[in-house]
Amino acid sequence: MASLIEELIGTLNAEKAVYEELVPVSERKTKVLIKNDLEELKKVTAQEQLLMDRAGAIGHKREEVIKNIGIVLNKTPAELDLTSLTKLLARQPEEKKTLAALHDSLRTTMRRLVEVNERNKDLIENSLEMIEFNMNFIQSTRMSPGNNNYNRNATNSYTAGYNGQGFDAKQ
Repeated sequence: MASLIEELIGTLNAEKAVYEELVPVSERKTKVLIKNDLEELKKVTAQEQLLMDRAGAIGHKREEVIKNIGIVLNKTPAELDLTSLTKLLARQPEEKKTLAALHDSLRTTMRRLVEVNERNKDLIENSLEMIEFNMNFIQSTRMSPGNNNYNRNATNSYTAGYNGQGFDAKQ
C-alpha cells in the first residue's frame, strides 16, 4: 500500500507540474486573443495542446493508481478522492500531510486555470459574435436592392425601380 501511495504522490506532483506550466500558456493565450494575432494563437494553441496531452496521460496513470489502491482497500475508485484518501492515511502522518498539501496546491492551480480559460472562452465567443455580425452586415449590403445615394441635402434618393411618380393606377 505504501508504494501505491508513493506512486500516487509522484503522479500528482507530475500532474501539478504540467498544470502549473499550463497556466502561463493560457494567460499568454489571453494576450494573444486580445491582440488578435492569429499566427501567435496557432503557436500558443499547439503548445497548450501538447501540455493537455501530457496532462491527460498523467491523469490516466493517476486513475490507474487510484484503481489499484481501491483494490487493496476494497473500495471503488469513485469512493477514493484525495480528501477521502487523506482521511484513510491517519496512521501515516507524513504521507497524509504530503497528500493534503498536493490536494490544496492542485485545487488552487486548477481554480486559476479554470478562471483563465473562462476568460479566454468569453474572448473567443465575443470574437465569433463580431465575425458573425460583420458577415451578416456584408451579406445584407450585397443583397440590398438598388443604390442608396445621398445628395448634398442629405436626402436619400432610392433608384432601383422607383420612378418618383408614386402609385400607378393603370395596373
